[in-house]
Amino acid sequence: MIINPETLKKMAAAAARETLPRFRQFNEIDNKYTVGFDPVTEADRAAERAIRAVIKSEFPSHGIIGEEYGSENENNSHIWIIDPIDGTRAFISGLPVWGTLAGLTIDGVAQAGFMSQPFTGELYYSDGIGSYLEHGEHGKRVLATKQTRELCDATLFTTTPELFKDKKKENFEILRGQVRLTRYGVDCYAFAMLAAGFADIVVETGLQAYDIAALIPIIEKAGGIVTTFEGSRAENGGDIIAAATPELHAATLKILNQ
Repeated sequence: MIINPETLKKMAAAAARETLPRFRQFNEIDNKYTVGFDPVTEADRAAERAIRAVIKSEFPSHGIIGEEYGSENENNSHIWIIDPIDGTRAFISGLPVWGTLAGLTIDGVAQAGFMSQPFTGELYYSDGIGSYLEHGEHGKRVLATKQTRELCDATLFTTTPELFKDKKKENFEILRGQVRLTRYGVDCYAFAMLAAGFADIVVETGLQAYDIAALIPIIEKAGGIVTTFEGSRAENGGDIIAAATPELHAATLKILNQ
């Protein structure tokens, strides 16, 4: 075990106390961009502060990288990477497909982490040994990816095809034409669904480290594969492929790089 699951649950609960009371309320929304729209709310900020407080209490020597408050001790071997609300656009639209992410990297490799969706009561996490879902009265179950091997049988998720540009968009359209079903707009929830066996492929472009680091161990310990489009480790973000099986990963990688 890399990390005690109770510590992950403590972080998730601390964040939920800040996000859940603000969800589906008419909160003030700030825009990070002067051109375009990248929303942030007080729920984002308060949730990150809450997670940081737990980390500093439990692991005072660990480093932290957060979307809202930047870096502390980022040269440490043990770094927590936080996205307090992944899917802020869904959050401000009242859609329950956002999540809180926090992941632990050790020497640059994601080893443990969680995705919490407090409105639905779901906690997806990896302690570094296995990958699990805890869901209230439904209890706890071990996560495992589907064994889909052919693109024609696969379900593909992405945020929106509008994010892909030029050749990447052409290749995405080829991929979309070969899979059985494509669904959009669920951010981190897509990766959780892959780990849980409901999706087969997730492709995203332009992710930041805090968008993916917590999800990597959840997927990998469930049997899936997560890399960049170049086939390298995904902890630093970029263009990302997650797949349920090596066969799907290889087929997707081939199309997106042609």
